[in-house]
Amino acid sequence: MATPRLTYLEKVGFGSGDMAINVVISSMFLIISYFYTDIFGLKPSHMGILFLVARLVDAVTDPLMGMLTDRINTRRGRYRPYFLVFAVPFGVSVLLLFTTPDWGYNAKLVWAYATYLLVTLLFTAVTIPYISLIGVLSDDPKDKLSANGYRLFFAKIAAFLVTIIVPKLAESFGDGRLEFGYQIAMGLMGLLATLLLLFCYFTTTERVQHRIDDKPLRQQFAILRKNDQWLLLCGACFTGTMGYVMRSSVAAYYAKYYLGAGPGLLSAFLTAGVGAAILAMVASTWITKSYCKVKLFRYSQVAVGLLSVLMFVVVDPGEVLLAFVLYFLISFVVDLHAPVFWSAIAEAVDYGEAKTGRRVSGLAFGGISFFQKAGMGVAGFLVGILLTYFHYEPNVDQSAFTLTGIALMLSVIPGVFHTLMGAFMFRYRITDEYYESLASYGAGQLASEHPAATEFGPGPSR
Repeated sequence: MATPRLTYLEKVGFGSGDMAINVVISSMFLIISYFYTDIFGLKPSHMGILFLVARLVDAVTDPLMGMLTDRINTRRGRYRPYFLVFAVPFGVSVLLLFTTPDWGYNAKLVWAYATYLLVTLLFTAVTIPYISLIGVLSDDPKDKLSANGYRLFFAKIAAFLVTIIVPKLAESFGDGRLEFGYQIAMGLMGLLATLLLLFCYFTTTERVQHRIDDKPLRQQFAILRKNDQWLLLCGACFTGTMGYVMRSSVAAYYAKYYLGAGPGLLSAFLTAGVGAAILAMVASTWITKSYCKVKLFRYSQVAVGLLSVLMFVVVDPGEVLLAFVLYFLISFVVDLHAPVFWSAIAEAVDYGEAKTGRRVSGLAFGGISFFQKAGMGVAGFLVGILLTYFHYEPNVDQSAFTLTGIALMLSVIPGVFHTLMGAFMFRYRITDEYYESLASYGAGQLASEHPAATEFGPGPSR
């Protein structure tokens, strides 16, 4: 039986949850590397190792959180209660992350580890339930795609706040002490995240009830390994996140040192990328009304690779206007896939149930979150290592060798990862028509009428 259509308030409420989460994830993408090296005072190599260690923690906590959401169902829902419980701790952890104690280097390094890992754990506690929530709000694929459009729009609004308001607030409140300014500015963002998580909790309803099999972890992994479409999404998520995080992490360095930007222009450069991404959310929803969403995913990421090479070749140090244009264009094209990807996860879970006869939901979403954060960790590690390799030193004039390295890290290197992401999606086949066949036929008939559902390889792509 079809569920009622989602109301605008529910879509806004659903989007507010991702806005809360993206206060943290946008700071990790856009400013945390710059904050750690140029304000907090970490060595780039130590910063990179910290990011990698945090992802090793995720290797344990993400699957555990996925299993927890599978096993516990309350009268308030399976996923929403976590927003109520963890909203305040989540906001406080953001404040602590951007607090710079007046200690010696080793003590500050310990503080950085403690606060970053705290944010990582609380991020898992709200993100796994949140990305699973779309699967129980509605059973209509177009409704899910629309809700994800709202979600990603609000996520980019959070990124706007981080890139526009945070630097200005930090400069205003800091009064010459940027470390104090960032603490206050991000503390306010943490408060906003808390309020948004509570708003998401009170405005959404879990309508769809899926039967979750009580299976041991090893058996759940075995079932997921048979879901070839989910495995493709994991690969796409890992490579795409690596490209996105590396470009976003280096953008501040690129603006400050390669383009010679002051604080105002640096903020404007970061904001140009976020603004392009917001427009991409709108454009993607419009394009997918008449064009195959899977093809859009594939070709947009290949195009990012080509545009990235073009940017490296034609933009010289100090060429602000051309750099802005190409960075805006890359940021627009790269995010055309985003609404498609996050709706595809729920569809891949349904595909796995149709293929194997067993449903694994929490671990599937937890696995995607792990690959996303693994991509963040590996990209962060590479940023730290490459900054060291290219002889980067904070707050000084950079050599030509260092500037070339920063340009490569903003353009060509992330472009390669996005091309790999697009390559994964050339083997993905769950289009809207294909998904409707899953709902119509069920596991047995699907296997007989759509043999490709039991094989790893290209299937229908209309």
